[in-house]
Amino acid sequence: MTAVVIGASGGIGAALATAIADEGTPVIGFARSFAGEFHIDLEDEATIAAAAAHIAAGPPPTLVIVATGLLHDGERGPERALRELDPAWLARNFAVNAIGPALVARHVLPLMPRKDRIVFAALSARVGSIADNRQGGWYGYRASKAALNQFVRTIAIEDKRRNDRGIVVALHPGTVDTALSKPFQGNVQPGGLFDAGRAAVQLLDVLDALKPPQSGRIFAWDGAEVAP
Repeated sequence: MTAVVIGASGGIGAALATAIADEGTPVIGFARSFAGEFHIDLEDEATIAAAAAHIAAGPPPTLVIVATGLLHDGERGPERALRELDPAWLARNFAVNAIGPALVARHVLPLMPRKDRIVFAALSARVGSIADNRQGGWYGYRASKAALNQFVRTIAIEDKRRNDRGIVVALHPGTVDTALSKPFQGNVQPGGLFDAGRAAVQLLDVLDALKPPQSGRIFAWDGAEVAP
């Protein structure tokens, strides 16, 4: 078994790579901040293709996790009202949160075994659930994560024809103490903020328990299914 983590320099991604390695599984990490053959930028498909070529040179991975996401960048953050919508910011949300993971699947899923149990997972968010949207706001983040969830569902249907033991899912990690959530942690209920190490173990436990019929769905850190 070999694992791949995309976004391995981020809070959750780095913790996932460490937790997987601690289980004795070889893991390859890629990130935008990494140099050379381990560099990947989800807004640049050429780097995704290059990462896939590097992966193809080794053992086929049975676990791939896309642990990336964009909520704010130091200058822009989630919109609170319609008047704050900006086309360029919306496009970047979709590029990083939805299109990028889909392109990773395009290049990497075909490298995964056709018969063994495989897992391809992408970090989503509960706020991407249309059914669960009761507060509004956060237009770009919500919509791009909802688009990611639809990509996951559609990819799962197609990949089932390639490997009927495959599992393609989206994951909601909860609120994790990382740079992504830092500006919004004041609204988190007591006990609702996880450190990255705990979040990583929780997500891996969820993935370990999944069965092929659950492919295409969205699961939270506690194993509960999230409505699309």
